[in-house]
Amino acid sequence: MLEYSISAERADAAGSSAMVRQAVVALDTSLAGRTDAFNPAEMLLAALAACIIKSAERALPLLGFDMRGMHVHLHAIRQDAPPQITSIDYLVTVDTDESDRRLNLLHKNIRKYGTISNTLALAVALDGRIVRKME
Repeated sequence: MLEYSISAERADAAGSSAMVRQAVVALDTSLAGRTDAFNPAEMLLAALAACIIKSAERALPLLGFDMRGMHVHLHAIRQDAPPQITSIDYLVTVDTDESDRRLNLLHKNIRKYGTISNTLALAVALDGRIVRKME
């Protein structure tokens, strides 16, 4: 069983930072909001995007899938009372010459083996699709 651990620290009323290994990420914890850092909801979406891309990286050699690039776009809906994310939609755009069948197989693998996506799917409506990049 794997375990994960990070540290976070409040810098001041304008923000905080999260640290792991040699990486530091600025966090928008300010009530006024910041343009140079991710707020908590955006961090959640960034974690999901990283999970989708990492799951693809894991599946590519197993499937013998040829890909030149990938773009992930996420959109979340938040309700106010109680405050929570109620749904997340995503679009994965893949730059590839692989067939539609193989593209759908990649999507199936991304959804099946993603730690963050599997966790979020238990708590929120998670829906998405994969498409081929058009020139």
